[in-house]
Amino acid sequence: MNTKVISLVSIGSHPTSGRARRAEQDSRAVELGLQLAGDNLQVLHAGDVAEPALRAYLGMGLKQLHVLEQHPGADALPALADHLREAGAQLVLTGSQAETGEGSGMLPFLLAERLGWPVVVGLAEVESIHNGVAQVLQALPRGQRRRLKVRLPMLATVDNAAPKPRQSAYGPAQRGELAPHEVEIVEDQLYTSVTLQVAKPRPKRLKVIKAKSGADRMKAATAKASGGGGQVLKDLTPQASAEAILKLLIEEGVVR
Repeated sequence: MNTKVISLVSIGSHPTSGRARRAEQDSRAVELGLQLAGDNLQVLHAGDVAEPALRAYLGMGLKQLHVLEQHPGADALPALADHLREAGAQLVLTGSQAETGEGSGMLPFLLAERLGWPVVVGLAEVESIHNGVAQVLQALPRGQRRRLKVRLPMLATVDNAAPKPRQSAYGPAQRGELAPHEVEIVEDQLYTSVTLQVAKPRPKRLKVIKAKSGADRMKAATAKASGGGGQVLKDLTPQASAEAILKLLIEEGVVR
């Protein structure tokens, strides 16, 4: 395949111990890239080249991993965008959200906006690439799939439905090369001016199921949830739309 495929990777965190490791979704992006491009896959990371966890990606059979050298407070967006343009990337694969740092999940969208590329979220499989058009499967809730045709170049975030990553072997991890690149450092003012804390999942509201028989209770428990308090707003002015969004955020407790 002549399509230039690049997988973006970050440093992950073990959910129990917090130990640095390869990120789960990013390793799936590498696995998918290896299946598409083989040895021609380029893997890219923006951060510290001395981070030991990066060798876990090399252990997947990579000969080289490119590192745009930056300190933790730097903004990775400009450096990544410049490198992808210069490399002639046509298909960029990444996880949907980092396991460390901000973990906002905004990088793929900001990067695609800067490059002027389309974004596919929840990528499960790339079925074919022909004449500059990729046919992909997008993972939807409840195990559903949607087939899309997207013109290259594009950026895709990999879903947990994508192929499971292969194990990382110690030998290839030590033999692989970490290739550092000097880039212009742009300070991330937002990142350095805030205090990070672990995100807490919001409790789910439980509905009271009133059923007499076991069959009725099972039907109620497995029924697809449907919202009854929603409101469809159309043909509003920007001011009215903003006020409606702000009202909802206040009611949900996101904004106080």
